[in-house]
Amino acid sequence: MTDSKIALTAESLVQGSITLFSLPDIYHQIEKMVNDPRFTALEIGQVIAKDPALSMRLLKLVNSSFYGFQSRIDTISRAVAIIGIKDLQNLVLATSVIDVFNNIPSELVNMTDFWMQSVQCGVIAKLLAKKSSVLHAERLFLAGLLHNIGSLVLYQKLPDLSSKVLKLADYKAELVPVIEQEMMGFTFADVGGELVKSWALPDSLYEAIAYQLTPELALAHRLDAQILHIASIFCVALVYDQDSVGELWEAIPFERRSVIGLDQKQFSSLLLQAQEDVRQFFELLVSGKKFY
Repeated sequence: MTDSKIALTAESLVQGSITLFSLPDIYHQIEKMVNDPRFTALEIGQVIAKDPALSMRLLKLVNSSFYGFQSRIDTISRAVAIIGIKDLQNLVLATSVIDVFNNIPSELVNMTDFWMQSVQCGVIAKLLAKKSSVLHAERLFLAGLLHNIGSLVLYQKLPDLSSKVLKLADYKAELVPVIEQEMMGFTFADVGGELVKSWALPDSLYEAIAYQLTPELALAHRLDAQILHIASIFCVALVYDQDSVGELWEAIPFERRSVIGLDQKQFSSLLLQAQEDVRQFFELLVSGKKFY
């Protein structure tokens, strides 16, 4: 155990895996165009349209109840014009990340369950952000979707150690980071933050993911980290009863849950609303994907 702590840090683990966990070229191409004022929304849409599978998935997503547009959106350029370049870029990132992690040992994680819980976390985080009057709440969906991405890096790079952690934690999500810290010297949140940083994603996303376990330590984006902290607690199950919601809610320190401005009853209603979006969005996001 001690050797693992000395030999590894979250940063070195990610830096040694950049090639393995790199985002596809189309994402980087779109990112450059988004940040260059010389390119129009139409031109960005034309680049995305060159990838038929990605285009089809994006159009299904923007036409889903998750966005709730009344008229049908039938072209990528129209999607860009309506939901905005940044939000479409986030959707490209979301779909791309699923492609990156396709060789995770099945004995460590069921990838269908993993992505279902991740979508659940993203939907809850987005709804909480809207309730908390956060501008551009869509970024919290992305934070929720990627909140546990560090675990996949650990499963891929350190499968034996990850297996020991899971067994010692008895597969209880709240115990995993405690044991990771003890055995490795860092947690899945640290690894996820470093991966997001290596992808040059926004600081708000880095802070939300890196500080999701300790949101009070976040700097410029503490509210994002606090929202993600709460969403991640409730994303491990897709069906809730009032008793289980109440127990989890009361277990969150008051100063952490008070920032969202909801009481338990209002939060329970939000969870019910989230469930309406999760399954449809999950099916669209992973459409055509096979997890092994």
